[in-house]
Amino acid sequence: MSSTASIPIIRPDDYSAPAHPGDLLSRRQRLVYVLVLGALTALGPFTIDLYLPAFPVLQSELGVSAAAVQLTLTGTMIGFGLGQLIVGPWSDKVGRRLPLMLATALHIAASVAAALAPDIGWLMAFRLLQGFGAAAGGVVAMAMVRDLFGGKPLVRMLSRLALVNGLAPVLAPVIGSQLLNVMDWRGVFVVLAIYGAVVLLAVAFLIVETLPESRRHVAGHSTLRDRYAALFRDRVYLGAAIVGGMTFTGLFGYLSTSSFLFQEVYHFSAQQYGLLFAVNSIGIIIGVQTSSRLMRGPVQPQWILAVATVVHLAMAVAIIVLDGAQAGFWGVAIPLWFYILACGFSFPAVQVLALAHHGAEAGTAASLLGALNFGLAGVISPLIGLMGVGSAGPMALIMALAAVVAIAALWGLVRPKTVPALSD
Repeated sequence: MSSTASIPIIRPDDYSAPAHPGDLLSRRQRLVYVLVLGALTALGPFTIDLYLPAFPVLQSELGVSAAAVQLTLTGTMIGFGLGQLIVGPWSDKVGRRLPLMLATALHIAASVAAALAPDIGWLMAFRLLQGFGAAAGGVVAMAMVRDLFGGKPLVRMLSRLALVNGLAPVLAPVIGSQLLNVMDWRGVFVVLAIYGAVVLLAVAFLIVETLPESRRHVAGHSTLRDRYAALFRDRVYLGAAIVGGMTFTGLFGYLSTSSFLFQEVYHFSAQQYGLLFAVNSIGIIIGVQTSSRLMRGPVQPQWILAVATVVHLAMAVAIIVLDGAQAGFWGVAIPLWFYILACGFSFPAVQVLALAHHGAEAGTAASLLGALNFGLAGVISPLIGLMGVGSAGPMALIMALAAVVAIAALWGLVRPKTVPALSD
């Protein structure tokens, strides 16, 4: 049961008003939504990043290769992608709260099971289920924001949500490295289970349904086939989704490699790695907030992506060249930070570009967007493990190739000059 004292239930007739439904919320109520929905979207990054500092320990304790340990992360990403493909359309059909709460409960159970996993095979299976359960947080939270807002108000809310969510990749490896001082890697999964339980309670008591019955059967968008057809007919949506998927593929190449690269090649401790990861992740926060502020002004999201994708390619090439020239740690760390900064610029621009014209199928649109992000990253980035992590070259090569595909999708499908401006 949800609390209606702090967040009012939005009635079906509210949606006939000319203003966005979210305009009915007070500043305090919007803050509650930002915090709770931000915590939901952060569940995925925490599930992915919290145990990254434990990779070398996992490899040693379970007696497996680095590639096998990376596959546990890949399993999480694939589960995340598949989960979004199911949960998003389901939430368009039955409402947001039920899929959200059931999937989060699955995440809690899978986290406990991962803590008890006897070997790498079972750990991989439970990590996949963890990703599946965490998928609801990101996709449903994004759909809820789209239920309530559109145009530039949507940009404002997504930026506030992204600020809360942006703290997750900053804090997760730092927290994970500190947790390893007082517990083993299994304890990290117990912490994830507790976090999931807290989020589940927050949803139960603070979040109400944002998709009333009257909006679940919009003409031409009532069936799953209709909703997917609307998305696949929209070249701007498809192009934005590919750009988002390639951006996340490049970022995930860094996520899956960095623990081995910096701890084994550059001899960082788990705590030093956590600090480095936090410094890098600050680039995401700076990029997200700057990008969102630009979009609230005259700059349109497609032009932000036009610059960000070129920066991705330039920084990836710089890492390849400097690593080959034996430039050492700083030769990798500096261009890598700017690559991650450009990822921050990309994320809200992709979301706004993809969701702005798909309010009638927001859950399905958000789910396909997320599935491409995590699914492509989960499938492509294990190639780095096959090429080896003895240097930064394989990581940067994947980043460069992903940037090339993103640039082609942006100019071949989105076609920035043809995209209509956001409404006020």
